[in-house]
Amino acid sequence: MKKFLSIFSVVLLISSITLAGCGKSGSQSANANAPKVGADDPQTGPLTINPALPKGGKILSKGPHGETAVPASSLKLTEKDLAQLKKGRYTAAIVMHYAGNDWSTAQIAGLKAAFKRMGIKVIAVTDAQFKAEKQVSDIETVIAKKPDIIVSIPVDAVSTSDAYKKAAAAGIKLVFMDNAPDGMQAGKDYVSVVSADNYGNGVAAANIMAKELGGKGKIGVVYHDADFFVTRQRTEAFEKTIREKYPNIKIVARGGISGQNDGEKVASGMLTKNPNLDGIFVVWDVPAEGALAAARTAGKQDLVITTCDLGTNVALEMAQKNGIVKGLGAQLPYDQGISEAILAGYSLLGRKTPAYVAVPALSVTRENVLKAWKLVYHTDAPKEIQQAAK
Repeated sequence: MKKFLSIFSVVLLISSITLAGCGKSGSQSANANAPKVGADDPQTGPLTINPALPKGGKILSKGPHGETAVPASSLKLTEKDLAQLKKGRYTAAIVMHYAGNDWSTAQIAGLKAAFKRMGIKVIAVTDAQFKAEKQVSDIETVIAKKPDIIVSIPVDAVSTSDAYKKAAAAGIKLVFMDNAPDGMQAGKDYVSVVSADNYGNGVAAANIMAKELGGKGKIGVVYHDADFFVTRQRTEAFEKTIREKYPNIKIVARGGISGQNDGEKVASGMLTKNPNLDGIFVVWDVPAEGALAAARTAGKQDLVITTCDLGTNVALEMAQKNGIVKGLGAQLPYDQGISEAILAGYSLLGRKTPAYVAVPALSVTRENVLKAWKLVYHTDAPKEIQQAAK
């Protein structure tokens, strides 16, 4: 019994950056100030994602092959299921693209918490540091440990594909985050793909932008200048929502980033050419921190920034009364990890699994940032964010 891998297309996105995003998630200070997650998890009863999450919202994202999403809220392992899995004495490995940001920290914590309840021992957690060749080596090293499950997020869907195929051929069950490697099929080569509702997060960021601008103004878009599934969904969702729902808001500038540290440079150039810009959407939180720095340098305290992913630094800015970051669409990486583990359990139990599963989008503003933090990370917000939100 061997395979479980969870992969995330934003990997590359994050790979060149640092979602998902969504997913996916993380802040530049995450290594030093990573959130503690999972403090309020129940230790008995069925294993599910957080029942406190908003219910009834439609998942807007499609899977990497156009699949309609099955909501993660529909997944469940009963206590009987958990008892049966414990008898198997299964093992799992987590093969990450990068393990140093808030998103990865929460993803790993969710997986470990769920596997613990399933009696599954995590025998390896690897960090490819956004290097495809290192991830290939990590996968080969993990295969030699003969886990029953691998949960992973590929740095590059093309160059890592052969390594993942070797894992599948070895009988290891694979579950992917957000995207699947090239040439692999759900139900045949891997269990499932799990992601955030990244399209929904882009819509949330657009609606917050429109509300803050009173439905009119000139804005810029900082997008990821690479063909990555997750970031593309976010940007498409944001721009389409603005065009179709808010005709008096005009997108007058667009700038692409190739890495996470490009946000300040791109936003600064945008503000220099368009000094009357009212707002900027940035595709995820780390480059949004750069756009925030550019706005401060330009003296644009009234600029409205929205983004995706609830990282520590953007949450702190958003919590302040006059913060420039006004809101975002958040991924739920901890619950994504729970979902991936449940799907691995389904596969070990011989159950049919959906090809694509998504956790819901979460709209976050100053008004609900503390509640949102707890939903995202399953623990209270850091004290500095709580203080800023008062």
